[in-house]
Amino acid sequence: MNTHIAPKTMKSNLLLAALLLPHLLIAKETTSISDIGNKHYLCVGDHWTADEANLKMKTFASTWSDKASWEARRNTIRNGILEGLHWDHMPQIDGNFNPIIHSRREMDGYVVENIAIESFPGFWITGNLYLPARPKAKNPAILNPHGHLANKRLTHYMQIRCAAFARMGAIAFAYDMVGYAESTQVTHKMPIAALLQTWNSKRVLEYLLSRPDVDPKYIGMTGGSGGGTQTFVLTAIDDRITVSAPVVQISAHFFGGCVCESGMPIHKSETHQTNNVELGAMAAPRPLLMVSNGADWTRNTPRIEFPYVQSVYALYDAEHKAENVHLPLETHDYGYSKRAAAYNFFAHHFNLSRKSIPYDEGWDESFVTILSPEELKVFNDAHPRPKTDLIGDEAIMTHLGFTSD
Repeated sequence: MNTHIAPKTMKSNLLLAALLLPHLLIAKETTSISDIGNKHYLCVGDHWTADEANLKMKTFASTWSDKASWEARRNTIRNGILEGLHWDHMPQIDGNFNPIIHSRREMDGYVVENIAIESFPGFWITGNLYLPARPKAKNPAILNPHGHLANKRLTHYMQIRCAAFARMGAIAFAYDMVGYAESTQVTHKMPIAALLQTWNSKRVLEYLLSRPDVDPKYIGMTGGSGGGTQTFVLTAIDDRITVSAPVVQISAHFFGGCVCESGMPIHKSETHQTNNVELGAMAAPRPLLMVSNGADWTRNTPRIEFPYVQSVYALYDAEHKAENVHLPLETHDYGYSKRAAAYNFFAHHFNLSRKSIPYDEGWDESFVTILSPEELKVFNDAHPRPKTDLIGDEAIMTHLGFTSD
């Protein structure tokens, strides 16, 4: 894993070791929840106006002038994300996913399985695997987090997207946001939701990399809205994501309105101030697709956010690897037009089979069989959730070394 990180403090060294050396055991200190929610360092929702953000982007651009100075800034931002998430509180695990996989269904050109893996002992990530019906020995894999809706993993549009990826030849893993659908061990609005979601994504990534049928050179990630946040945050801190497609979320002025996005100080500290545009740009020089629309905080993307990202990619002579699909007549979703852009993007970079999906003046997704929520759930009477004492926000936070005031 190529990180090019030059941490400046002992704490940064520990945080980076926690990320890059999963087998290393690191002692963690107890942290008060009030320290996490220090409003002086939180950038929440519309933290700036669009006018203010435009000027901020110019200020950010003035802090670097070449690849070396950008990478120094990138490393400062990466350290700030890890410190803001309190990454050093997470137990360091190598493997031990203990996967629960069942209910394999062979569909039209793809396969669906229900899956749960352990994020850390006693805490489960719940989801579904979508697999090619005729897989190769090694296949690309795509992480599919989602945005804010109670049962979004189980919706028809999540099923369509993941089934299409699988039919084209990729392994797609759709998994629940913390506190949604089957992720019932915590509530979504808990104070360390951003930490848990980022950690869960890292564990999904590492589970996919552990599979003998996954090609580690082709690991993608895509999600819309809050799933877009999960996508660009993990991409920013983990170079093992080789292709990234955050949808309707990267904004210069909007930092995410939920505690799972902006409830921990990942954008600001005593030593740094950044925004989600720079987090997105940290994908460089890996392929990046930014999908934006005309009705939310991404409406300025072609004029403000994307030019900044392109200027970073230019440092690597990789302008062709950063793309923006702007849909000014559309609104905030990961609907058909946005899925179509993602299909082309991943097909190009992963050499997927476009012809596997019927096309007649548009992708024909009618081959997808929409399963019921009950059919997609991992835990049920036949497959009960493993017993654990880690139930409830307080129990999880205490276990990880966070204390209430």
